[in-house]
Amino acid sequence: MLNQLASAVRVDFAPRHRQPSAARVVLATILSIAGSLAADALLVVIGEAVFPSTRGFVHFQFSDYAKLTVVGVIIACVAWPIVTRISSAPRWLFFRLAILVTLVLWLPDLYILYKGESAKAVAVLMVMHLAIAVVTYNLLAHIAPVRPAARGSADGRTPVRGSAARESEAGQRGTQLSAEQSPRGHHRHAR
Repeated sequence: MLNQLASAVRVDFAPRHRQPSAARVVLATILSIAGSLAADALLVVIGEAVFPSTRGFVHFQFSDYAKLTVVGVIIACVAWPIVTRISSAPRWLFFRLAILVTLVLWLPDLYILYKGESAKAVAVLMVMHLAIAVVTYNLLAHIAPVRPAARGSADGRTPVRGSAARESEAGQRGTQLSAEQSPRGHHRHAR
């Protein structure tokens, strides 16, 4: 049952790719925070312009949404390297996780709507959550992508280089030749 579930969500713990570099993950994290905060600020300006009645809405204050945005983006950016380690299809899985998390984050928005907050203000909050997901997913997937497996390595590990590699190849060729010649040698002696 668990294996079927893991297979369905493409969690196989056997990726053939290499992890994104730490420097790229850090860069994507910084850009995701900056991009998400910029998207939030822009959406608040647009929301207040389109819906003037939402001006002064408590959740449109930078200090209110900035803390939650930064925490959420950092969690997503920590999750990305984990997803790349447990899945052979990390972008597929991370995209679906981003959708799921966005839907879960809409629940508090729907709750404050239920409690009587402005539907227009809540709609802007929901679009803000969506924008954060879009910005963060795209920056992580494109700036800190998984890297192809090292050439000559089926399991993604870095291949042996230099004289050790030549010795290994020579040893393998010698073993292969001995195995190929052995039946012929026996055949000749049998004549």
